[in-house]
Amino acid sequence: MRSALDSYPTAAASPPAPPVMAAPREEARGPFSQGVRAVLDGWAALQIAVENGFGGAHGKEKAEWMVGVVEQYFHSNAALEPEEVEDFLAEVLNNEFDTIVEDGSLAEVSQQLQTLFAQCQRGEGAAVMEAIGRLARRHQEAGRVAAQAQLGEGSSSEEAMEEKEEAMDCSSPTPPPEPPPAEDGWTIVRKKKK
Repeated sequence: MRSALDSYPTAAASPPAPPVMAAPREEARGPFSQGVRAVLDGWAALQIAVENGFGGAHGKEKAEWMVGVVEQYFHSNAALEPEEVEDFLAEVLNNEFDTIVEDGSLAEVSQQLQTLFAQCQRGEGAAVMEAIGRLARRHQEAGRVAAQAQLGEGSSSEEAMEEKEEAMDCSSPTPPPEPPPAEDGWTIVRKKKK
């Protein structure tokens, strides 16, 4: 059985070549390519895989490569069904990042890509650029929230460490608590200290 990726070189086999032109990359790309980049940049599962090194030492390059592969997949296949796009994305993540996505985001990302592609095919450039702007704003907002959460966790972690240090302070020995009084004829026995 042939895979959807069989016709595409793997990221490890052919790392993306550095751009030759001096102009910014986004100016050379079409709206759909910019849309693919915006969707993938905002996809938490992919970003977590990249940040945690699931794609190996070249995870960022693989994510960059993935933009071109997804774009080519859409241009090479007519009338893609949502399940086909989901399967393709799942296969790329599994093969390149050793990642299986089970958070439901495959369907969302697939739908976003299909909507952007359809808008590009209909010549709705303004709608595509508006969608890209929304995706970029959502991505920036998510980044701010994550940064604030890390800052918040840092201060609570420091407080927790101080509390642990205070609890572990052994400068003044405290006597063990007195045992409760014996009931019903039972005798409480303590272990001797060595």
